[in-house]
Amino acid sequence: MVFAGAMTEEGDTVKGDKLVLRGLKFHGYHGVKVEERKLGQKFLIDVDAWMDLQAAGKSDNLLDTVSYTEIYRIVREVVEGPPQNLLESLAQLIASTTLAKCLQISAVRVKVGKPHVAVQGPVDYLGVEIIRYRSIDAKN
Repeated sequence: MVFAGAMTEEGDTVKGDKLVLRGLKFHGYHGVKVEERKLGQKFLIDVDAWMDLQAAGKSDNLLDTVSYTEIYRIVREVVEGPPQNLLESLAQLIASTTLAKCLQISAVRVKVGKPHVAVQGPVDYLGVEIIRYRSIDAKN
């Protein structure tokens, strides 16, 4: 199966249908610094979830797809849940939970951004982006 919008290890662009969630904003307590764990901060999340959307496109029935609100709920529960030290861990938890709870999804890309970081200079955000595949990563 091939997916859209991500790169394979060989550098090929992967193709296919996907659900798209952009600009999700939540307050969480993730980070390695004491003040991050105490005060918390805003996190920006984007998610792409690859799955076959043909049946839903033909039927116009929510039962033939995954609801955006289900993915939103997963992201909210993870970001607002127990603190993680690293953004990498936060992204991994979002991806693995999404794959575990939404069996129709074949792959998921998660981008986690921190807009408020202590760096010398202006930035929109700093963060991480991961992609996980059910066929490879769901077993881990």
